[in-house]
Amino acid sequence: MAVGKNKRLSKGKKGLKKKVVDPFTRKDWYDLKAPSMFEVRQVGKTLVNRTQGLRNANDSLNGRVVELSLGDLSKDEARSFRKIQLKVDEIQGKNCLTNFYGMDMTTDKLRSMVKKWQTLIEAFVDVKTTDGYLVRLFCIAFTARRRNQLKKTTYAMSSQVHQIRKKMMDIMTEETVSCDLKELVTKITSSASNQAQDAVAVRIEKACQGIYPLQNTYIRKVKILKAPKFDVSALLALHGGASAAGDVGTKVTKDFVEPPVLDSV
Repeated sequence: MAVGKNKRLSKGKKGLKKKVVDPFTRKDWYDLKAPSMFEVRQVGKTLVNRTQGLRNANDSLNGRVVELSLGDLSKDEARSFRKIQLKVDEIQGKNCLTNFYGMDMTTDKLRSMVKKWQTLIEAFVDVKTTDGYLVRLFCIAFTARRRNQLKKTTYAMSSQVHQIRKKMMDIMTEETVSCDLKELVTKITSSASNQAQDAVAVRIEKACQGIYPLQNTYIRKVKILKAPKFDVSALLALHGGASAAGDVGTKVTKDFVEPPVLDSV
């Protein structure tokens, strides 16, 4: 028989199947912990392959981004149209400590606000917080009907749109530059009106009232463009100190008493 002609000799017996192993037997569950700026701290669980050889489970978990509804994080159904992104920055035991990574609005909420016969005004600004985070804030607003208005449309002139956009950028910069990330997240996720508007948007709406009345004003999106150098102590402080890691154990009492030394044996 010619060498190399019979291909099956090297492959073993035909029909023998490889033993199927359930991949979940190699995995571990980790708890996801939200920062103290949110009411609900235990937000979910995540899976990861167990540490094996040079593959470390912590390396696979670090940098993971999870998206959650603000309604679940704050126990307020009215704010469920906001989506919060949290990034895993540190692993403590079986707990993944996360930090704020971004905010967005659900598509259905955005589409419900866009209507005919009105002007849509948008603005964005890049600002640095006091703790070194470079964030980009997006604002959205719509023109509203004046009281006793008979006209069908509420279109703003381009000069009014420019004035409103400038006001938006100035207020967003002013509100962000004087606070750290924790305070900023509290401002943009708060419910300052019966429409679940944030505190910054309510201020923009009031400031622009003299130019053109606005409605459905929101901070639509927040992006973190650049974060400062990672500091574990700052993250632990954000999670409420070292106890954020969960069960850190209790002090063990020493019951054993050493016997006295004998004079003779």
